[in-house]
Amino acid sequence: MGLFSKLKQGLSKTRDSIVSGIDSVFYGASSIDDDFYDEIEEILVMGDIGINTTEKIMEDLKERVRKEHIKEPLESRRLLMESIEKRMETEGDLYEFEKKPSVILVIGVNGVGKTTTIGKLSAQLRSLGKNVIIAAADTFRAAAKEQLEVWAKRSDAQFVYGQDGQDPASVVFDAASAAKARGCDILLVDTAGRLHNKKNLMDELGKINRVIDRELPDFHKESLIVVDSATGQNALSQAKAFSETVDATGVILTKMDGSAKGGIAVAIQTQLNIPVKYIGVGEQIEDLQKFDPKAFIEALFDRNADDDEAEDNEEDEAMPEDGGEVSEDDGAVSKDEGAK
Repeated sequence: MGLFSKLKQGLSKTRDSIVSGIDSVFYGASSIDDDFYDEIEEILVMGDIGINTTEKIMEDLKERVRKEHIKEPLESRRLLMESIEKRMETEGDLYEFEKKPSVILVIGVNGVGKTTTIGKLSAQLRSLGKNVIIAAADTFRAAAKEQLEVWAKRSDAQFVYGQDGQDPASVVFDAASAAKARGCDILLVDTAGRLHNKKNLMDELGKINRVIDRELPDFHKESLIVVDSATGQNALSQAKAFSETVDATGVILTKMDGSAKGGIAVAIQTQLNIPVKYIGVGEQIEDLQKFDPKAFIEALFDRNADDDEAEDNEEDEAMPEDGGEVSEDDGAVSKDEGAK
C-alpha cells in the first residue's frame, strides 16, 4: 500500500466524523445561506479544528464565495478545502535536520507514544544512511531506558543511557561526547514531559540545552513535541503548555489512525504557529509520515477513500503476515525481539 493510500486509510475515522457531515451539507443544501454556513461551522468546531481557526476559515470561505459569485453549495467545497490548506502553509525547510548534524529533543507526556515515535524516527533516519544515537534522558520514568533500548536495537541505532533518577543533563553530556567521538549525524534525545511542575521541567530542559550548546555548538537543534491526536483539544493544550517551556520547532501527532479528532492538526498548526512535522497513521515504522498539508486535505476530503480502503483491506487479507507491528503506546513492541 502506498503512502497516500495509508494516509487515506489512517484518516478514515476523522473523515467519517468531519467530512461526511460536511458533505451531507454540500450535497444536501439547496442554496448558500446562513443555515448552510452555520452547519459547516458547527461540524468544523466539533471536529476539533477549534473555534478561532474555524471562524477564520469561514470568513475566508464567505469572502471567496462572494468574490467568485458562487451560487451552488457543492461548488464551494473546493474553496473550503483550499481555505483549510492555506491556514496550514509553512515556510522554509521543515526537515533541515536530515541534511546536517543535528540534535533532536523529543518531548511528551507519558502515554502519547513518545518512545515508539523516537524508535520509528530513528529507523527512518537510519534508512537514509544516518548514524543515529538515541539518548535515554527521561531518567525518572519507569522502564523508559529498557523500552528505548529495544527500539535502538531494532532500528540499529547506538544507545546511551544512565541510571534511574540520574540527572538527565549528565546523560545528554555523555551522549554528546559519544556523538563527537563516533561521528554521529543525528542525536535523538528522549526528554521528560512532566507538565504538573513546569518550573522543574523548564530547569531540566534549560540544563540540557546548555549542555548541547556547549558540547555540540555546530549541531542543528530541534525540539519536537509529541501529542496524542485522540485526545483532541487536550493535545492542543499540551502542545501549548510545552511550547511555553521550550522553543518548539515542530509537533508530532500520534495515533491519528485510531482517532476521529484529526482536525486537531489544523488547530495546532494555526493557533500555535508550530508546524506539524509528522503524523502517525498506523503501527508500522513507515506509518510515521512527514506531514504534507495538501496531501492531508486531499486524503481527508477524498470521497472515494472508503471504497479504496475496502479494496486495500481485501488485498491485505490475501497477503501473508510478516509481523513486526508496533503499538504507539509508549514502549509496546509486538515482535519477539521486543519481549524483555
